[in-house]
Amino acid sequence: MKNILFTFLLIPFFSMAQSSFDKAAKLFNSENFSKAKPFFENYLDSNPDDRKTIEYLGDIAGYAKDWDAAMEYYEQLVDADETNANYHFKYGGALGMKALSINRIRAATYIGDIKEHFEAAANLDLQHIEARWALVELYIQLPGIIGGSEMKSIKYANELLKLSPVDGYLANGYVAEYSDRPEDAERFYKKAIEVGGSLHTYEKLSAHYEKNNKPKKAIETASQSLQIHKRNSLNYQIGKIAAQYNLDATLGINCLQAYIENYSVSDGVPKDWAYFRLAQIYKNVGNKEIALQWIEKALVDRPDFKEAKEERRIIKAM
Repeated sequence: MKNILFTFLLIPFFSMAQSSFDKAAKLFNSENFSKAKPFFENYLDSNPDDRKTIEYLGDIAGYAKDWDAAMEYYEQLVDADETNANYHFKYGGALGMKALSINRIRAATYIGDIKEHFEAAANLDLQHIEARWALVELYIQLPGIIGGSEMKSIKYANELLKLSPVDGYLANGYVAEYSDRPEDAERFYKKAIEVGGSLHTYEKLSAHYEKNNKPKKAIETASQSLQIHKRNSLNYQIGKIAAQYNLDATLGINCLQAYIENYSVSDGVPKDWAYFRLAQIYKNVGNKEIALQWIEKALVDRPDFKEAKEERRIIKAM
């Protein structure tokens, strides 16, 4: 009888605890991390070994860029289950972000652990794409004296190629670009478009052309992507290149006007930058009056727009 009564009395407690966790998870999934955090912390007080709660708290710390707290939570998870690839990946990621936030001498002491946990994630999960991407970037960015290796970076890029051809080509393109092999990078990015054709693949190739002073090819690539993906952000990208490199003024003006007409916050670049680019294009074609109209419009939107102030000075001096 006592046991039955004890169990009965515990039901409300467990129900309340579970309710707290469910509420926290709902807030987390809505990206309301600051409100979710205390609910998870309360739940963890009653369930100190609950790995899912620890993982949630590590993720929240990561979103807040509190790398010390994130490292602490993820290390607990790795200690609890060394065979979980995702725990190693998240711990390695937190270590890596911590290393980026401190001076280079201190950061160097983290490199061994970062490699260890990313490689553990890749070895434990032969399908883990994110861990392989992390290793591609880590090995190509590190100087050789502290363990960097283009060959190792290519090794993981080729592993990606087997798991996901588009990721593999993008990764190989990234390595080639970082290693100053622009023709190889172009070839790999074109392959990524061929097998994937996503907005991101076109963006990588277009950005590569810009970086290598091939603005005509950059505009052509962005225009092809616009025809396929119909993303308004591409209108700005085309207009920006046209303005910066004094190319195809009509195309640039049309794209920037389309960007302004269809603008939403999700497009990323504020409208004042589109006004600024229109002013640049009209300056390039020698139309001072309209150029001034657009640059003044940019400054009305943002009076402290430093680049626009300088552009206005240049236009007035025409």
